[in-house]
Amino acid sequence: MQQVQVRDVAALLAGLGRRASDPEPVLLDVREPWEVQHASLSVAGARTVCIPMQEIPGRLDELEPSRPILGLCHHGMRSLQVVAFLERQGYEHVYNVAGGIDAWSREVDASVPTY
Repeated sequence: MQQVQVRDVAALLAGLGRRASDPEPVLLDVREPWEVQHASLSVAGARTVCIPMQEIPGRLDELEPSRPILGLCHHGMRSLQVVAFLERQGYEHVYNVAGGIDAWSREVDASVPTY
């Protein structure tokens, strides 16, 4: 499993989308809807998809295995579990955003609220 630090997300996304034919990466937010309402983010170079962790097994059809997927949650633990699950399902290009949205707020963009 690959971990990516929040400060390295932009560089990773730039590398993943080098050619126009490369599939668009997905930022998979696995937090609960109330958490997403409180604090969310949009990352240039990725399409954001919000699926709560518990719903992932039943909603796999919404995630294309050919697309790079970056898992995100509050502190990085739920997304770590989801990324491991996706790998077991055959997804090859999955990354966990270490530290989650909390680290994003503290290290990348202080305008994103903490909770």
